[in-house]
Amino acid sequence: MYEKYKDIDRYIEKLLDGSTPDRPLWNIEKIIEGKPPAWNYIDGCIITALLEVAKITGKSRYFDFAESFIDWYVRDDGTIVGYSQEKYNLDDVNEGRVLFDLYKATGKEKYRKAIELLHEQLEKQPRTNTGNFWHKQIYPDQIWLDGLYMAQVFYLRYQQEFGNGDCSDTMDQIRNARRLMFDENKKLYYHGCDCSRTAFWADKQTGCSKNFWLRSIGWYTVTLADLIGYINNDSDRNELIGLFREIIEGIVQYADPQTGMYYQVVDCGGREGNYLETSGSSMIAYAMMKGARLGVLDSKYSEIGHRTFDGICGKYLKTGENGELDLGGICLVAGLGPENNRRRDGTYEYYISEPVVDNDAKGVAPFLLCYTEVMRRVQQQ
Repeated sequence: MYEKYKDIDRYIEKLLDGSTPDRPLWNIEKIIEGKPPAWNYIDGCIITALLEVAKITGKSRYFDFAESFIDWYVRDDGTIVGYSQEKYNLDDVNEGRVLFDLYKATGKEKYRKAIELLHEQLEKQPRTNTGNFWHKQIYPDQIWLDGLYMAQVFYLRYQQEFGNGDCSDTMDQIRNARRLMFDENKKLYYHGCDCSRTAFWADKQTGCSKNFWLRSIGWYTVTLADLIGYINNDSDRNELIGLFREIIEGIVQYADPQTGMYYQVVDCGGREGNYLETSGSSMIAYAMMKGARLGVLDSKYSEIGHRTFDGICGKYLKTGENGELDLGGICLVAGLGPENNRRRDGTYEYYISEPVVDNDAKGVAPFLLCYTEVMRRVQQQ
């Protein structure tokens, strides 16, 4: 399997060589829909991964590409191409997490201004009656696991690096998600919760959606792994570690015994139409390996996560007819609603109906993050 790892560098080069800021190869949604270039979480996931690849490889090309990509979007006054604060979309905050590292590395004041612009959105973001951010303006009163990843890592870094250091808001929102969305029997988190209990997909008693979508749980595991890596307060860190261990111990019991991967609908392995999915499996593997490296998970999870990564490589990293590698098995997109899109109802049938594609950033980015953790393991051996 180590021979195949060498091809991953070639795969990264393929993505970079074929991408420009206004038309990246990995943003399949944008390509399909033909939308104009705009700041978005999908690109943000890739740039986050590339900065980590740059750190572990020492290759300047990865950093230079990431910086030039973001530089194209952020204007000198800190405004951002295609960004609209009034949408109150937590997804749009995610890409902002790379601005902290780029600001430190380059000293470009426009990155600091863009950080402030995105933080201003969070200050104004509508909230549920629990105090959590709405996922988007078009999803009133809703908490999604995805949104915790999109907003909270940026929010915590802002508070610690530019704010007053108070991370209690982040901690409260994480606690509320645990209280509202965790299933004690399955040991898994539901994808979303409507605090008003009025959304067509929501349970009228709990407000939760109907199923356990893999990528949403993957987002959540990465949220905790990344927050633990950044947070300064020992008491808060220990609380996050407890939640992290809980979800990792919960999810690992659903791993496919042959590949170590996880199913699109997590607890329905073997059910007709269900499939082993790349993006969520990569996120969980990355979180496991990172957690073990940070010393907050048992060391066995380094091996478990590595096995999942190898399973993804074996099943979905394939050489096409043109001799180039493609990463398959990636759910293009899944969500809940809004009201005028009742197909997205959170049922099992819905989750398995969404397109499965190759080379989309939502799978590629966590796969590359896994790769950085694997490289760390190899270097330590």
